[in-house]
Amino acid sequence: MKIALMDSGIGLLAATAAVRRLRPDADLVLSLDPDGMPWGPRTPEDLTRRALAVAEAAAARRPDALIIGCNTATVHALSALRTRLEPGIPVIGTVPAIKPAAAGGGPVAIWATPATTGSPYQRGLIEDFADGVQVTEVPCWGLAEAVEHADEAAIDAAVAAAAALTPQDVTTVVLGCTHYELVAERIRAAVQRPGAAPLVLHGSAGAVAAQALRRLGELPAPEAPAEGTLTVLLSGREGTLPTAALHYAEGRLLPAAGPLADRR
Repeated sequence: MKIALMDSGIGLLAATAAVRRLRPDADLVLSLDPDGMPWGPRTPEDLTRRALAVAEAAAARRPDALIIGCNTATVHALSALRTRLEPGIPVIGTVPAIKPAAAGGGPVAIWATPATTGSPYQRGLIEDFADGVQVTEVPCWGLAEAVEHADEAAIDAAVAAAAALTPQDVTTVVLGCTHYELVAERIRAAVQRPGAAPLVLHGSAGAVAAQALRRLGELPAPEAPAEGTLTVLLSGREGTLPTAALHYAEGRLLPAAGPLADRR
């Protein structure tokens, strides 16, 4: 089994690690776009064009499924990617975990990029899945970029700024950008109030990985031999994980899981 994941940068690491934990025997293809990142400020048309190029580079490696490891790319390019690749390659998007977060009753804060915060897409998810629950949308200025570059000072500053915008009574935080899952515990520490119940965080990585297996008719097999390979594509060129990826536990998990080569 071979599963591809795509993103402009290392935000795909959370879903990649989740797939690796569920199926350590799966071959992985990571398709990043260092030449075109970040995707967030691009127009929807330009972002879709770049996403298609990154997806086609991954598709050339003949994966069984493709995960879009990016919320923004899912919003703008999911339909185009499915039109281009399906039914031959199932395409799985990443959606903020608003539904399970709202099921807990709230109050809920959704941490997302400034471009996503207040967008019709996110407001639609809130209306569909969080009706009657107190929801606060929190724009996280610079956090994705800081995580992408493993800039510790910038991460601390961005997390602190977003925490200051998060209401004191929030019990649940939705991590609405895949980059944020890489610093989830730092977000928890910043938002957790003394004496309050433990804060609940909702990311998307685990659900996305599980959905990819379901689309393939496969079951989790975490006890399988760790024989899965890892191929990294950088704007279509075969390369290695960006150095910043190894700053995070999710990135360090990957080289240890199997040989860094593609099975041809």
